Amino acid sequence: MYQDYFGLSEMPFHVTPNPRFLFLSPTHEEALQHLRYGIEEKKGFIVLTGEVGCGKTTLCRKLLEELEADENCDTALLLNPRVSESQLLSGIMKELGSEVKGRDKNDLLDQMHDLLLEKIEQGREIVVIIDEAQNLSFEVMEMLRMLSNLETYDQKLLQIILMGQPELNEKLKEKRLRQFRQRVLVHYDLEPLNLNEIHQYIFHRLTLAGSNGRLQFTKRAVKLITKGSLGIPRMINNICDKALLSTFIRNGNEVNWWDVRKALKDINRLHK
Repeated sequence: MYQDYFGLSEMPFHVTPNPRFLFLSPTHEEALQHLRYGIEEKKGFIVLTGEVGCGKTTLCRKLLEELEADENCDTALLLNPRVSESQLLSGIMKELGSEVKGRDKNDLLDQMHDLLLEKIEQGREIVVIIDEAQNLSFEVMEMLRMLSNLETYDQKLLQIILMGQPELNEKLKEKRLRQFRQRVLVHYDLEPLNLNEIHQYIFHRLTLAGSNGRLQFTKRAVKLITKGSLGIPRMINNICDKALLSTFIRNGNEVNWWDVRKALKDINRLHK
């Protein structure tokens, strides 16, 4: 609705994860470097945690783009963690392009081992990414631990990235998961954006959407966005989208404090 009014080539504040719009704040840049390091150094288990909407999935898609550009790397992305051990193994093998035979988890584990050895002999690297990992059952996490035991004399056969909400950190503290926890050698918590980073974030997305610096958010507007969003990118997108709509409705040319206030009222009313 407001896209043409502001002369934008596309909508700047979609809530769907698009790696093209990824804003690498210091914490997001550091998180991405941790992921790259864990994969390159073959650390086995890598854990990335952060609040809902903080940008984990967008980072994941950015990482996948990089990995898929590597001709020697195979990836498996699992978006539904509420699976059994057999479903986990079947899902990974299907993602890696392998035929799955049977449903017995021990047979599937043997098939997985053979598949990984075959790929390693071909010079391939294998990365498994599991989103919403806080929802994994204890049994499935034990199966992942068993997968991490698959190795040659000098390297792990696959790298496993677990991405999840802060509840994943609490789960990893459980006594029954102490063996699993000991295998996590790379762990990073995404932090919310601060006031200065939010200002850069908004400018970044507007620029990519074709504003060419014409569309501005006032300083007071950005301060209120910071307070209302708690620094969470998904919330920032939601607030900015509704604030731009408010500016459009009043035929304005910059987003002010009142537009953001109206946006926050609309959001709060929807969530009551």
